[in-house]
Amino acid sequence: MQGTKFTEEKLGQAEKTELDAHLENLLSKAECTKLWTEKIMKQTEVLLQPNPNARIEEFVYEKLDRKAPSRMNNPELLGQYMIDAGNEFGPGTAYGNALIKCGETQRRIGAADRELIQTSAINFLTPLRNFIEGDYKTITKERKLLQNKRLDLDAAKTRLKKAKVAEARAASEQEVRITQSEFDRQAEITRLLLEGISSTHAHHLRCLNDFVEAQMTYYAQCYQYMLDLQKQLGSFPSTFLSNNNQSSTTPAQSVSSPSVLASASASLPSVFNSMVTSGLSELKSSSGSRKARVLYDYDAANSSELSLLADEVITVYSIPGMDSDWLMGERGNQKGKVPITYLELLN
Repeated sequence: MQGTKFTEEKLGQAEKTELDAHLENLLSKAECTKLWTEKIMKQTEVLLQPNPNARIEEFVYEKLDRKAPSRMNNPELLGQYMIDAGNEFGPGTAYGNALIKCGETQRRIGAADRELIQTSAINFLTPLRNFIEGDYKTITKERKLLQNKRLDLDAAKTRLKKAKVAEARAASEQEVRITQSEFDRQAEITRLLLEGISSTHAHHLRCLNDFVEAQMTYYAQCYQYMLDLQKQLGSFPSTFLSNNNQSSTTPAQSVSSPSVLASASASLPSVFNSMVTSGLSELKSSSGSRKARVLYDYDAANSSELSLLADEVITVYSIPGMDSDWLMGERGNQKGKVPITYLELLN
């Protein structure tokens, strides 16, 4: 029946009651809000979870009201591979120790990633989804009712125009009054709902601020993690020097060769340049000893090694023929081999 009335309006057989300009503007604002809220929500989901299969899985579990199985995210998985490789190569070696440190940092980034996703889902995505699936659905329902009331009113007005007999005209006038009243009432209900869009914008603004704060916390954490890692790795220029000694195919240039040092320095941040060209290379080329600060705790694997405690200062020196990843360390009358990657040479 409503479809017939709508068709008559399209064909010009019935007059169309126009909505007032304010209501039309509110309807347009609601449609615009719904459109962009959907786009922002979907793209935020892509940003937080780039894997479409994982997003589908989370959606299915959400609909089933069940918790999705916990899995390692990409940084955590990379971190675990690095740690496993480092342990396989040997945590006492330069490369093995560096891999373990990088792996631990990747796992911290993975944990921060989880926190960002969880916080953003609660504080940002959920309110946007609630608007799309809740408030806007209610608006759509009431708008459809308004459309039906308008069609009823237009049909009543058309019958009034066609009424010739006084009795039929009186009945038509009564029908117009009733349908007009119902239309006005529905228009008011729809208007009140639509005016709530301004409150929705204010609410979404607060949610947006929460999302920005969550991102700020995440990126600050990641920056700090990488800064700490860079400092740890930057304390060990021997890793670059010892790698240059490990060529198995052609004779390598001397570690002290200016061209090799220049190449290594060019590939590192300037803050480490002086460390590459001095420090351990000087220590290994001389018979003297240096003070070194211990960066991490180290448990001796056998009686030839010296156990270390973080932040203690020991004396270190090189012995001809010793593995490039190790130095001799002394603490009082205790002596033993110590891994270079656990030390920071002091001037």
